[in-house]
Amino acid sequence: MKQTDEPTIQQLFDLTGKTVLISGASGYLGGAMARGLAEAGARLVVSSRDQGRAQETALQMPDPHQVGHLGVELDHMEEASIESGFESAVNAAGQIDVLVNNGNDPLGVDWKEVNGDDFSRHLKNATGYFLLARKLRDHVVARQAPGCVIMIGSMYGVVGSYPEAYEDICNASPVAYHTMKGGIIHQTRHLSVYWAKDHVRVNCLSPGPFPSDAAPVAMVERLKTHSPMGRMGTPAEMKGAVVFLASEASSYVTGQNILVDGGWTAW
Repeated sequence: MKQTDEPTIQQLFDLTGKTVLISGASGYLGGAMARGLAEAGARLVVSSRDQGRAQETALQMPDPHQVGHLGVELDHMEEASIESGFESAVNAAGQIDVLVNNGNDPLGVDWKEVNGDDFSRHLKNATGYFLLARKLRDHVVARQAPGCVIMIGSMYGVVGSYPEAYEDICNASPVAYHTMKGGIIHQTRHLSVYWAKDHVRVNCLSPGPFPSDAAPVAMVERLKTHSPMGRMGTPAEMKGAVVFLASEASSYVTGQNILVDGGWTAW
């Protein structure tokens, strides 16, 4: 017998009425995730270091309910910009319900060449994720509303690199990146247990191998041989997981790291 008070699956995944602040939405995976959230009905506030780029990205997003996506200037590597950018996002949208911490200030050198200053700067990505997450938590608590934080980790925050994939082709995956992403995954667990009583869920979404068209072909072929599915991921395959974590479909899920990696970390 059908339970009259039980939400349907369509209702559980529906993001209509929710506003999502997402960083890095102009990127390869960030764009796909942002489109998925918009297609599920969410209003997006896209952040970028450059206001023009943020607004341009927002205008390119699907808008099935004509909610009007927005762009704001926000650099997650700078605390002052986080303060002003989050305030601008709230002022522009009226409220923020979901934060997707997806922005990444990259580092191209691995352990052989990286210096201390560059290593430390890369770790500031995790600092920015925390500061933005705390802003979201404080904002929704003040509104007496539930909230949701989605950190973007990586399979390389869970397992070590695969040296043979890069040897004699390109730089290996940077040690600072592994350190930072591993920290974000554990930051997720820590914040989730403190904020559960505030009705703020904190989860992490960790992509596996999703090389863009710019990646060296030889490296990609080597990665395929190490994947149980024998192929790389496509950006659209991130959509379902991010909508799940942002929606009521995951209302009893917090403190988790969901890997979308084609089985890579199952070896």
